[in-house]
Amino acid sequence: MGELRTYRVNGMTCEGCVRAVTNALRKANPAADVHVDLTGGTVAVAGIDSDEQVRMAMERAGFEFLGAFDA
Repeated sequence: MGELRTYRVNGMTCEGCVRAVTNALRKANPAADVHVDLTGGTVAVAGIDSDEQVRMAMERAGFEFLGAFDA
């Protein structure tokens, strides 16, 4: 499905946020594999290869995209 990439996202606080983020990313690719970590403020995505697509999806959903997570 593609490489799993992790991004930092600001503003996620509840399960509604998880649904909004997941839905926004699946609009970019309905088959995307999305894992949201509310506590860590991260979103792991496989199936969307462009960081720019992820950024645009996060911003459309109302969240602040902080870039790729560097562990």
